[in-house]
Amino acid sequence: MAQVFRRGGQYGKALAALGAAAALAAAAAPATAAETSDADTAGRRYVALGDSYTSAPGVPDQSGGDCARSSVNYPALTAKALRIGSFKDVSCSGAKTDDMWRAQGDNPPQLNSLGTATRTVTVGIGGNDIGFGDIIGTCAQLSPSAPAGAPCRDKYTAGGTDELTARIAATAPKIAKVLTDVHSRAPHARVVLVGYPAIMPDNGVGCFPAVPIAAGDVAYLRDTEKRLNTMLEDEARKAHVRYADTYAPTVGHDVCTPAADRWIEGVQPESPAAPFHPNAKGESAMAGAVLRALR
Repeated sequence: MAQVFRRGGQYGKALAALGAAAALAAAAAPATAAETSDADTAGRRYVALGDSYTSAPGVPDQSGGDCARSSVNYPALTAKALRIGSFKDVSCSGAKTDDMWRAQGDNPPQLNSLGTATRTVTVGIGGNDIGFGDIIGTCAQLSPSAPAGAPCRDKYTAGGTDELTARIAATAPKIAKVLTDVHSRAPHARVVLVGYPAIMPDNGVGCFPAVPIAAGDVAYLRDTEKRLNTMLEDEARKAHVRYADTYAPTVGHDVCTPAADRWIEGVQPESPAAPFHPNAKGESAMAGAVLRALR
């Protein structure tokens, strides 16, 4: 299988284990005017930080090289709706909270793009910290062993506690640290912490084998994502920043929805996107949630 991303971190590797045939390596397109300079020490007026749910790998048109940013991801749509001309999207596929302070390949630390002139910041991070890509890959690999059961839930709760719940709890202080540094570097900015969209069906009914997740694991993964979003909302409240709920407006447009109404693609995307990631419609819905949070 061709690489899902040249740099997708754990997510790309885990999806390769699914045998997905979608080749989504993004060719580095010419940078847009909003991306041409990294020497903007005062900070752009709007800066977007985040992982692949922000950058939207595979959704045309792509730029940002290994980071796989789309020209119609939610930051770009938000900037357009707010008519913000000074805009910089530094989101990057595979990003973890640590990548706010460290380079990803040739891409500088994301927080370096903030400055005293920055007035709006969106942050979409945390999924890779809990190992989201590996979790999906593991659940898909286990599903044939008990398609009507919950082999993935059984694996992650085998020790008597829920390992994924523990991972979410361990990620909370990392989110808090990111938000504290955002405030420090961009003290005049409105900050929005962005949650994750509805990936699995909210009703708990899956679509095995089209999406190779066992019946009982659909609800388990859904509830795990909801716990992640609840943690993000709690950290936003504690840090006195806004929270964009992208889950509620995407319910009913998950990986098991018919293609015409699907906003989150499955193992083999039928619309341009990375597997288990938002397509252009999904990014538009996320932009709507961000705009509601800002307004």
